[in-house]
Amino acid sequence: MTDKLKEYCGVVAVHNHPQAATLSYLGLHQLQHRGQESSGIVASEGKHLRVHRAMGLVAEIFTEDVLKKLPGSIAIGHNRYSTTGNSALENAQPLTVDCNKGMIALAHNGNLVNADSIRGWLEAQGSIFQTTSDTEVIVHLIARSKERDVPEAICDALRRIEGAFSLVIMTRDRVFAVRDPRGFRPLCMGRIRNGGGPGVDTIVFASETCAFDIMGATYEREVKAGEMVVAGPEGVSSRFFSPESRQANCIFEHVYFSRPDSVIFGRAVSTSREAMGRQLAREAPAPADIVVPVPDSGVTAALGYAFESGLTFSFGLIRNHYVGRTFIEPEQHIRDFGVKLKLNPVHSVLAGKRVVLIDDSIVRGTTSRKIVRMVRDAGATEVHVRISCPPTISPCYYGVDTPRKDQLIAANKTVEEIRDYIGADSLAYLSIRGMREACGEGAEPNYCVSCYTGIYPSEFIPVDQIQRMEASEKKL
Repeated sequence: MTDKLKEYCGVVAVHNHPQAATLSYLGLHQLQHRGQESSGIVASEGKHLRVHRAMGLVAEIFTEDVLKKLPGSIAIGHNRYSTTGNSALENAQPLTVDCNKGMIALAHNGNLVNADSIRGWLEAQGSIFQTTSDTEVIVHLIARSKERDVPEAICDALRRIEGAFSLVIMTRDRVFAVRDPRGFRPLCMGRIRNGGGPGVDTIVFASETCAFDIMGATYEREVKAGEMVVAGPEGVSSRFFSPESRQANCIFEHVYFSRPDSVIFGRAVSTSREAMGRQLAREAPAPADIVVPVPDSGVTAALGYAFESGLTFSFGLIRNHYVGRTFIEPEQHIRDFGVKLKLNPVHSVLAGKRVVLIDDSIVRGTTSRKIVRMVRDAGATEVHVRISCPPTISPCYYGVDTPRKDQLIAANKTVEEIRDYIGADSLAYLSIRGMREACGEGAEPNYCVSCYTGIYPSEFIPVDQIQRMEASEKKL
């Protein structure tokens, strides 16, 4: 079950709540799917910034005793899955610094494609880095800015970076929420009404709206591309640090990353996934008896496929949600042990049936091959695999951990060759056009589909940058 594109990061921010750290903890818990490597929270009571970061899952890190040591009405938090930088505590976020602009903390979701060149320049100027994360260059740029006012210094720094970035930044008494000019990564704003005038309500930000539900907040809007929203003692204000560019919202948020109970880029994720399943059924019908999802990410698309095709939807695979990060394998080899640890077939559902198996993607193909074999071993007479997105043929350079191109099965094999490799009776993917329409895209393109086309926003990914990044990956 590791053969998936990996989640990147999740961020939250809270302004004007007596238990800001606890509220951030709840939000991070809802965003755990976006990063399971490390987690951190920074809180302020108006004078000091206190931070706690650790490797592991949110519920393991933030005990009641830990949260008591993070007092204050302002906080930001971060869940990390490393896309740039090593997997180590030193790279856990939020990052904090005490500089000539005062105390600042920052948490980042995305990937800066010009981070290497900026870091080289900063180091030549005498800057000393404490991490290997691309996020630290933003902190250095803010500290080095000639602008004395913190909001101006942040805007000055943001104009120097390129790539995908949704940021939450805090000082002693303010929270800043920022999205890059293309809006690659989601960032949402919510409110807890406390009554009264400006500055009284609690303002919250999060990567996904599902975090607001547990925080008791109401979703208000997205932070717009190129916008910086500031929540401070005087209330909420907004400004644009950059003109809005042609939008490139990551469509894989709707395909896989985001939870189906979230609203992302102004659209309910569950609506998009069901529409993808319906469109997939129209484009690629299969002679079958039942529709079975690969849980959990394939469930909503499978429902759509079943509704459109008239076939019976069945949970033929059950996922174990209680597998820890480590597990002792038995000494005697068990074929496909890793997949069997997380998925188990329902023999009574699958035996004697022609099955349409719905999944959200195929990356390397190794896991799909094991799942198809598992379904056959459970008695299925035919297995027709349907994928609710197009073939993934190119890496992402905007904050998603994807394999190199030579490791992406669809970049190196035809659909028929992939079908043969995974052992399915038939295999079909959703078309790019069908995916765009299912995600609500109109006449004006607003989604980034680079991983399906190999065509990147040109000013963000020059050819030499791709070659340098791929060469670096091959050395690891």
